[in-house]
Amino acid sequence: MTDVTFLTASEATARLGVKAATLYAYVSRGLIRSEAGPSGTRERRYHAGDVQTLLARQGLRRDPEGGVQDAVGGALDWGTPVLDSALTRIADSRLTYRGHDALALAETLGVEQVAALLWADDPDAWAALPLRARLNLSAHPRAGTPLEAFAYALTHAGAHDLTALDVRPQAGPVQAARVLNLLYATLERHEGVPPAPDLPLHARLARAWGVPGQADLLRRALVLLADHELNVSTFTARVAASGGASLHHVTLAALGALQGPKHGLAALAAADLLTHAERSGARTALREATRRHGHPPGFGHRLYPAGDPRAKALLDVLETQEEPGEVVRTAGAVRLMMVQETGEQANVDLALAALVMALGQPPEAAVTLFALARAVGWLAHALETLGSGRLIRPRARYVGR
Repeated sequence: MTDVTFLTASEATARLGVKAATLYAYVSRGLIRSEAGPSGTRERRYHAGDVQTLLARQGLRRDPEGGVQDAVGGALDWGTPVLDSALTRIADSRLTYRGHDALALAETLGVEQVAALLWADDPDAWAALPLRARLNLSAHPRAGTPLEAFAYALTHAGAHDLTALDVRPQAGPVQAARVLNLLYATLERHEGVPPAPDLPLHARLARAWGVPGQADLLRRALVLLADHELNVSTFTARVAASGGASLHHVTLAALGALQGPKHGLAALAAADLLTHAERSGARTALREATRRHGHPPGFGHRLYPAGDPRAKALLDVLETQEEPGEVVRTAGAVRLMMVQETGEQANVDLALAALVMALGQPPEAAVTLFALARAVGWLAHALETLGSGRLIRPRARYVGR
């Protein structure tokens, strides 16, 4: 027995931020091992590793009065996981959906199959879902942008869809399918093309954008962006779902959270970088963009120290097309310069910007693509949250007077 491995009672309680009675309770529950202390005393020593493991599992410390300490703030900032999920795992520079590698899924699966995998743990279950239903959107107001149109459609359907408040577990995937189908139908209406509910979802998007020959490229992007664990918009979806909001309103809440420069709008900064690089060259564009944003847009990701695999997959496909186009060549030059001079790899924001610009779409289309793709994940996390029955209601640490 050494003092490095074992702690005294006072040391253990100090690290945990609890009283002695709570420490003894942890021991009785088998959470912390204890051994007899120095000979001739009644003291006990407590396993330091068990204490640290307990802190990590809790994701927080409490001071003697019960106030939440810094570990909570750390957990909310790319820190210790704060809730359990069986949907998406990001580890060792890999992204998996329910244990399946997302890059492998993007090679063959459609949006519908990935949605069914995330919603029901069965990619073949999509055939029983109303993803091909024809909708009447005549009562929906017209909008200036696709995202605005999505918001109007979700608000209207959340108020008028008779199935929206059906909370039976078996109704969840069906409702999710209705929400996803609504978004694609809304985009078709906004773009002024006749609805085509009989087509796969990625083909509907390609048709709405007037690039039917690039449907497979869009399919890949939609699959790779379907979910990404607890990002800003997905956590928002979980919070809304935990309060009992309908799936339409959950998606509406997530759509609002998406529209920030540190999340869904980051692709716009990456598009600006590429546009500037086409005019002035990679070095000048990178310097100006870094001066403006404080970092090079479209590069680096804290969850992927070895590089964002989604970005590489999409950019590699763009570069191998018969006619990649000037923006793809520009993106390649910018990537090469960043790797050579900083070691940073492109993230999915740069890939999204390059993709929509290569398809002749405005930069804002990257956010539309992101929203359509990530809606699958929002709905999956909402269903998982509803199934848990738990309210997400963290506490704040008061720091005022």
